[in-house]
Amino acid sequence: MSGRKPESRGDVTRAQRVVVKVGSSSLTTSRGAIDPHRIDALVEVLADRRATGIEIVLVSSGAIATGIAPLGLRSRPRDLATQQAAASVGQGLLVARYTEAFGRHGFRVAQVLLTVDDVTRRSHYRNAYRTFARLLELGVVPIVNENDSVATEEIRFGDNDRLAALVAHLVHADLLVLLSDIDGLYDGDPRRPGTQLISEVRGEEDLRDVVIGKAGRSGIGTGGMVTKVEAARIATAAGVPVVLAQASDAAAALAGQVVGTHFHPTGRRRPTRLLWLAHATTPRGRLRLDAGAVRAVCERRASLLPAGILEVDGDFAVGDPVDLVDPEGRTVARGLVNFDAQELPGLLGRSTRELARELGPAYEREVVHRDDLALVTQRRHDGARD
Repeated sequence: MSGRKPESRGDVTRAQRVVVKVGSSSLTTSRGAIDPHRIDALVEVLADRRATGIEIVLVSSGAIATGIAPLGLRSRPRDLATQQAAASVGQGLLVARYTEAFGRHGFRVAQVLLTVDDVTRRSHYRNAYRTFARLLELGVVPIVNENDSVATEEIRFGDNDRLAALVAHLVHADLLVLLSDIDGLYDGDPRRPGTQLISEVRGEEDLRDVVIGKAGRSGIGTGGMVTKVEAARIATAAGVPVVLAQASDAAAALAGQVVGTHFHPTGRRRPTRLLWLAHATTPRGRLRLDAGAVRAVCERRASLLPAGILEVDGDFAVGDPVDLVDPEGRTVARGLVNFDAQELPGLLGRSTRELARELGPAYEREVVHRDDLALVTQRRHDGARD
C-alpha cells in the first residue's frame, strides 16, 4: 500500500497547471470566523508557486463561514435559505481578502462562481472552459466556489472536494491538491493508536481495507474523508494525480515532497462534460431499461430509444439528468433526457419510426442522445459541503 517512500513525487514537480482546494476548517479560527493569517499563509505559498510560472486555480470554501459573523449568527446555519444569505454576504468579503493578499505579491484574482448547469449543459461548459483558459492566459488566479446564493438542494455539487476534482478536469490540470486540517489518509481513525498514514494509493486495491470515516475539527466545514477520497477517485480516474495534505504542509505538498497521501492516476482524461454529468448532477428521475437497451447503451454506446424503456419514474423536464437503470434497478448510466416525464409513458416500447409516422417528425428523436450520456462505473457518495 505505502511501500518504500520515494524521495519526491515526479508528477507533482512536473505539474504546470495545478488546482488547489482548501476547506473552511483550514481557513477559520476555533470560533468559526475567517482567520486572515491563515489566508495570508496560504496565499504566500500559492504566490511563490505562481511566481515560478506554475498556473494556479484555487477552489476555496469559506463563503458561508465568512458570512456568519457579519450576520450575527452564532454557528453555521442549517437551513438552505440562511446558508444562501450567509454565502451572499461572505463571498464578497472572502474574495476581497484573497484580492488583497494576492495583490501584495503582484497577482490579480478573479471570482468564478459555478453551478451544475454551467458545466453540464452543452452550451455552457464550453464557456466555462474558455473563461478559465483566458484568465490563466492573462496571468490571473481564478478563485472558484459553488454559487451558493442560487444553488438549490436539487442542483448543487454537494461538496467542494468534488467540485475541485471536476474543475481539475475542466481546466486540464496536471495536479489536484486537496488541503485539509488532517495530514492525509489513514487506514483507520487517526485519533486511535496504531493507525498509519497511507503515503501512496495506486488504485482501489490500496483502499480495500481502509476504514474511511468523517474527520474534521469543527462544525464550520461539514465535508469529511469520504468526500476527499471520492474526489480523488474522480480526478485519478480522469488521469489527474492528487495529493491530500494538511494545509500547513501546502508548500511541501506543492514542491513534490513526500507529505500527505499521493493518489496516482488510474485512468485517462474523459470528455469533460460527461465527467461532470456523471459526478456533479442529481438525477430527477429514473428510466428502467430492458436487457437489450442496457447492452446497447453500455456496450455499443448507443443512444437510448423509447423501444428499450420499460418504466418511467420521477418528475423531470426536457434537459434534466435522469438515471438509466437495468431491469434489476441498478444504475448503469446518467443522461440528459429529451422528453418530459409526462410525455414518455405513451412512447415506451415503440420504435421512433412508428412514433414519427403517428405523431410527427419531432417524435423521431432519441430519449437520451449518446452525446448526452455518461456511463456510471464508479462508487458515488453523498457528501456534505466542506
